[in-house]
Amino acid sequence: MHAYLAGLGTALSLIVAIGAQNAFVLKQGLMRRHVLATCAFCALSDAVLITAGVLGAGALAARAPWFLEAMRWGGAAFLLAYGARAFRAAWRGGESLRAGQGATGLAATLGVLAALTWLNPHVWLDTVVLIGSISARWEDKPGFVAGAVSGSVIFFFALGYGARWLSPLFARPRAWRVLDLLVGLVMWSIALGLVLNG
Repeated sequence: MHAYLAGLGTALSLIVAIGAQNAFVLKQGLMRRHVLATCAFCALSDAVLITAGVLGAGALAARAPWFLEAMRWGGAAFLLAYGARAFRAAWRGGESLRAGQGATGLAATLGVLAALTWLNPHVWLDTVVLIGSISARWEDKPGFVAGAVSGSVIFFFALGYGARWLSPLFARPRAWRVLDLLVGLVMWSIALGLVLNG
């Protein structure tokens, strides 16, 4: 039980910070588009990465610095493009929570989410490297993994489905412009951090 709680606390402390993936989940929750698939994709991806980290992929990443370097530049390029898209949406405005407006298909949604998740070095560092190295302290590896995966599931589903409580605020197009502006700033600041700090 101690290992489970340690894994749960570790995962929650690492993924709560706003990032590219979390901003996307929040927006999907606000629009009520593919929320179940979005949350499930994030939680399942985290489960795979956390398990890989605990099983030793963190050591592999440490032995192959080119891997994290490729992730860094690929992630930065994608975040810059996605941030530009958010800034354009903020500039143009006009979005609100009207049902069906500008609906995006499930495949396109999961494609963007896959890039935000699997091309994001921060996700790899948090799940594979950090959680993988922290798990080394615990003998009960399955318990630690179960706790960390539970933390991811709790967080993403709470973010995706809890976003609907903000719906009255986002019924106004101006609120969407502010959100798009904030998403763009988050994306570009993360991209800049990747480029400058490695």
